[in-house]
Amino acid sequence: QVQLVESGGGLVQAGGSLRLSCAASGRTFNIQKMGWFRQAPGKEREFVAAIRWSGGSTYYADSVKGRFAISRDNAKIAVYLQMNSLKPEDTAVYYCAGGISTAGPFGSWGQGTQVTVSS
Repeated sequence: QVQLVESGGGLVQAGGSLRLSCAASGRTFNIQKMGWFRQAPGKEREFVAAIRWSGGSTYYADSVKGRFAISRDNAKIAVYLQMNSLKPEDTAVYYCAGGISTAGPFGSWGQGTQVTVSS
């Protein structure tokens, strides 16, 4: 079992930046990918970005391409989400997720961190 803990959320003005962090613990040797999802009030959870643990390939939702960047620290078993040029529509609870298969679903989830972008 993998435990994930997010940090770095907060309140920022439109156009500003935030960096989210996610630290993994437990059976981390199984991790093949990690990612970020978000859920805005009244909406379904949606994919934001993901990174393969081996090789570092990255994937992004169209809505964040060019503004967000996902990265990893193999030694710390951590993943980060640098968010730039933030928009009010980026306001959501952001969740870190981990998966033990590159093709399968994300099976481990963090508790979420709130990101609020004011206009």
